[in-house]
Amino acid sequence: MIDFEIPEEDGALLDAIDRMMAREFPPQAYREAEARHETPWHLLPVMGEMGLLALPFPQEYGGLGKDWRSAALVQERLAQHAGIAATLFNSAVTFGGMSLISYGSEAQKRKLLPPMMQGKIWFSLGLTESGAGSDAGGLITSARRIDGGWRINGRKTWISHAGTAQYLLVACRTEAGSKGSRGVSMLLVPRETPGISMTVIPKVGQNCMPSWDIGLQDVEVGDDALMGEAGQGFKHLMSTLHYSRAGQAANSVGQAQRAVNLAVQHARERHQFGQAIGSFQVIQHRLADMQMRVNQARLLLYQLAWLIATGRPCRLEAAQTKLVASETFQYVTRHGMQILASAGYAMESEMQRMWRDAGLFTFGEGSSEMQRNIIAKEMGL
Repeated sequence: MIDFEIPEEDGALLDAIDRMMAREFPPQAYREAEARHETPWHLLPVMGEMGLLALPFPQEYGGLGKDWRSAALVQERLAQHAGIAATLFNSAVTFGGMSLISYGSEAQKRKLLPPMMQGKIWFSLGLTESGAGSDAGGLITSARRIDGGWRINGRKTWISHAGTAQYLLVACRTEAGSKGSRGVSMLLVPRETPGISMTVIPKVGQNCMPSWDIGLQDVEVGDDALMGEAGQGFKHLMSTLHYSRAGQAANSVGQAQRAVNLAVQHARERHQFGQAIGSFQVIQHRLADMQMRVNQARLLLYQLAWLIATGRPCRLEAAQTKLVASETFQYVTRHGMQILASAGYAMESEMQRMWRDAGLFTFGEGSSEMQRNIIAKEMGL
């Protein structure tokens, strides 16, 4: 049975997040960082000091041993203040920490988990290629055995945080002639390794989260760079995908709730024809639909977090939660823009930033179309 009551300890943590975000990254700071295309990396050490980055990890590695329900609550609350804060949390904890826990070696866990939980290092997942997006099995970046390690050649694109991450978790084809999901391995590559070149990709939104095109030319790493079993990279990726999709969903829900709150506030304050526009039924119904969509997405998120926390299979639930939450984020920001009208269209508006940012959530971490394919397959179709 799913219990929706927030434990007292988690409630106190959420209050602490409110205070921290108001102090460390208030709305004005977010606007300025977005305009300058800057990432607020200073938030990660602060999250580390608060114990946020240690929440879902075993105590034997210095973690707090909490389950994914706490992580979901934290990401949702961070996103209500700033979507980029939840994104940074997800990047560190999911792409780095949960990958290490799920298929990293004991030496890799001991070396990398403590500084990750302190917010001192973070990771970037190098999966997408120009011909390998939704069809991730189409990747051609190769890694060939050399004496004492691997030599990597290829190109990755649309890789978030790659320019500042300490480590790139790179999916490579390590078996010559293999196709699809077979023969792929995960290699943990220090970003400063010779042979790596990077070019930032200008984007419509998500300007606090730079995306990069990465060239890998004769990049050499040691045997200790291999994460998990050689040739089993896709199996390893699948073992952590529900964490990243849960993180994307929590981020979407938190930002969507922020958008609804902003629209309600505007509807109360904006007057036309001698009364607040929130008194008009057409606005009331639009806002009611927006809040209902957010509540529905939140329920799916909490169900998914419960399934993860209790070790139950959740491929179907992860896909539908990510799908519903990301499309809800788009829905409420689109309608929020209509309610705010010119006030929302101004570049200083939070609503327009979230409206621009929302687009990425419907195709990042698996497009809405691919999520529907997964759901249909899980239904036996």
